Amino acid sequence: MNATPAAKKTAPKKTPPKRKPVPKAAKTRLKNISEVRRYFHRNEDPIFFISATNFNLLGIDEWCRNFRYINFIDCYDGRHPNTFVPSAQAHPEFESIEDIVAYLLEHKEVIDYMKSKGKKPKAVFLMFDERVEKICKELGLEIWFPKASLREHVDHKIETVRIGDKAGVPSVPNVLTKIESWEQLRKATKPIGSDLVLQSAFGDSGHTTFFIKNEKDFRRHASEIVGQGEIKVMKRINCRGSAIEACATKKGTIVGPLMTELVGFKELTPYRGGWCGNEIFSDAFDQNIRDKARNYTFQFGNQLVKEGYRGYFELDFLIDQDNGEIYLGECNPRVTGASSMTNHAAFAHADAPLFLFHLLEFSGVDFDLDVEELNNRWADPQNIDGWCQMVIKHTDDNVDIITQAPESGIWHMNPDGSIQYNRFDYHRRAVDSESEAFFLRIQGAGDFRYEGADLGILITRGRAMDNRFRLTKRAKSWITGIKNQYKARPLPTALPIASEEPAFKIL
Repeated sequence: MNATPAAKKTAPKKTPPKRKPVPKAAKTRLKNISEVRRYFHRNEDPIFFISATNFNLLGIDEWCRNFRYINFIDCYDGRHPNTFVPSAQAHPEFESIEDIVAYLLEHKEVIDYMKSKGKKPKAVFLMFDERVEKICKELGLEIWFPKASLREHVDHKIETVRIGDKAGVPSVPNVLTKIESWEQLRKATKPIGSDLVLQSAFGDSGHTTFFIKNEKDFRRHASEIVGQGEIKVMKRINCRGSAIEACATKKGTIVGPLMTELVGFKELTPYRGGWCGNEIFSDAFDQNIRDKARNYTFQFGNQLVKEGYRGYFELDFLIDQDNGEIYLGECNPRVTGASSMTNHAAFAHADAPLFLFHLLEFSGVDFDLDVEELNNRWADPQNIDGWCQMVIKHTDDNVDIITQAPESGIWHMNPDGSIQYNRFDYHRRAVDSESEAFFLRIQGAGDFRYEGADLGILITRGRAMDNRFRLTKRAKSWITGIKNQYKARPLPTALPIASEEPAFKIL
């Protein structure tokens, strides 16, 4: 009899262990300056500064990986490793820096260059408008600045007064009014006197600043102020100009040092009241003025955030020499001609350039920095070294064609005050002493030289002005020496004067 086979035992089903949820990657949060520096050292996405030159953000490429310059003017004769200048092609006459930016963005060589860098490209500018925003959207470029319409709103000189009022930052006694006639102006300005300074809503380097004491002065500028909309009319005070740059962030406003301004020197600019350089040094003004300017800038920046603006900005302050009062002059919601001074100061090398915090604000990365501590450290005189820059314009009332121009690089001053080219470099810090200077050439051979044209920028250690705010002998020698390096020939008689380039600011 066959045995009945034993029943097969069925193994019990094993219940798979519950999987622990995979934790989400911790969101990047930068907690100190060291981590901010490391973050930009590892930056993957290309960031392009697109402008006429790279002057305003010179050196940022050495702090931020994959930061590149796309420029219209080749200041370095092709020798700057992170600057791309496309070949020249026909274009309508430029009337603004925004025209230059649009030209660059629509240039095939520029488009190909940006595509070659891959990733998710970002763009920063000195100036841009809604037309540029549209082009960037078509190219897939993310703009790391507030919208052009908001920047224009903040840049409006009349609006600056109103923002300052809300922030508790006083302006020079003023009247905001539309001007229709001399009689109407006198009536409107009766509370502030008859010695007046008028500024239209937009303008730069003294182009739209008018000094009016009487009807004769008024008639001279009537076409530029009558019917031009609301005008800022200020009481004329005995003042010195100053500049301070800052960055409005979600953690508070980071404030740079107060700088002196070079204004209206006939050796540098043909424009009365025109900005033509800056100085940065530890005791530029007394402690009370420095503290007040810093506090006002902090308040103004925090108000800008409430207005919807964030990022880099600059304030001009007017310091009354008669009573020591400090007044808000204007706001530039952007990087400026003074930015190279701020971003290369000793405190910037010790921590990070101010513009890096602008990039941080737009990066989307979370950060938790002690802004008050940073501001206090940057205000320490030990963290401010002495430098000056002079923007050298052609000041003669003529037009010619440049045949010879000085190279960008390090220049040396001899004991007799003459200067000579020493070596090529694109680092300002390569300047070893007050007998050396870094020159950045703007106008080169083949360019038109006209009244107000920017020939170049000279940056050196020490001061350009004495304690009475006059150009020093050394500064005058540098200016004369650089101008003497330029040679030009008259315009051909067949070439109409209409070929003169427009005198708009490119810095």
